[in-house]
Amino acid sequence: MKISKEVIAKGFVLSGIMNIGGTLIFSRFFTNDSIPAADPVVMSNFGLLMIVLWGLVFLSISQKYEQLNWLIGVFAIEKFIYGLNWINWISNNDLSAVFNKDQMAGIFYAVYGINDWLFFLFFLFVFIKLFKFKSA
Repeated sequence: MKISKEVIAKGFVLSGIMNIGGTLIFSRFFTNDSIPAADPVVMSNFGLLMIVLWGLVFLSISQKYEQLNWLIGVFAIEKFIYGLNWINWISNNDLSAVFNKDQMAGIFYAVYGINDWLFFLFFLFVFIKLFKFKSA
C-alpha cells in the first residue's frame, strides 16, 4: 500500500488532535468526575493528562517521523496497551451505567478503544513501512 509522506504526517497530527481534543472535550477539561470514577487507575485525571501529553508528542514528530522509527514502534505499543485495556474494561463493566451517569463519559468509554486500535494499526503500518525502507 502506497501512502504519501504528507498523508502519514497528517495521521500523526490527527492522532495528536484526537488525544488532546477528545480527552479535553469528554473530560470537560478534567472536571468530569464520571470518567475517573469508571476507571480510576487508567483514566484518573493524571492518566487523562498523560493522554494529552502523548497527543503533544504525536503532534511534535509529525514532520520528522521518518527519523524516529523506533519511537513510532513505541507509539504502536502504547496504543496496543490502551486498546487491550479498553477491551478489558468493556468486558468487565456496564457501559450503560456510565451513560446513565454521564453521557459524555459514556461516549468516551464507548469510543476511546476504537480510536486506540485504529491508531495502533496506523503506527504499526508506519513502523513497518519505515523499517522496510531503511532495510532496503
